[in-house]
Amino acid sequence: MNRAEEIVARLRSLGDEKNREGMARYGINTARACGVPVRVIRGLAMQVHRDHALAQDLWKTGLHEARILATVIADPARTADPLLEAWAADIDSWDLCDQFCQNLVWRTRYAWTKAEEWTDRPEEFVRRAAFVTQAVLARKEHDALPAQFLSFLPLIRRAAGDERRIVRKAVAWALKNVGQRSDDLRQAALALADELAASADKHAASVGKEAKRKIVKGK
Repeated sequence: MNRAEEIVARLRSLGDEKNREGMARYGINTARACGVPVRVIRGLAMQVHRDHALAQDLWKTGLHEARILATVIADPARTADPLLEAWAADIDSWDLCDQFCQNLVWRTRYAWTKAEEWTDRPEEFVRRAAFVTQAVLARKEHDALPAQFLSFLPLIRRAAGDERRIVRKAVAWALKNVGQRSDDLRQAALALADELAASADKHAASVGKEAKRKIVKGK
């Protein structure tokens, strides 16, 4: 049994059917999940430490929790474009998408490129990943210039009418985080939120209203 197989066996032993059922109630795809909470996966990652080769082996197992662990222990500096593309294409659940972006994508040298490129992708979770990455960059990339975030606004406007709720929630999240970054960005984001909220497109309007409410509340 290799190390990836050992970790998968451990994850399965830590699985909990009630937690798995709870995941399903939140819209998480549990077809390949065993019900291990993310906090437990993060605790395991602290024991495993950064291991890029192991991360790739874990991803290949297909186990949901193993893939989340892979996003935590993968080395952003060694993560190449083909790996990001392959993993993004494999994603089959919104929570794995978000973990992928928050743990790995935004830390790589491709983050800004993917935050734009993936907005044109037809796959539900790849397009969601674009906007989750935008949201994470707006919250965590402290040295970025305002103009870099203003460049997200046309992408947000274009995607706000997506018929898929999973995508729209990420679009609203990105707009909210841009708006909460600084006073100048707040005004630009609120202007877009107002524009979308007044749209005849019900999907775009829902994004605008949600983003505006959260920008104003600061949550």
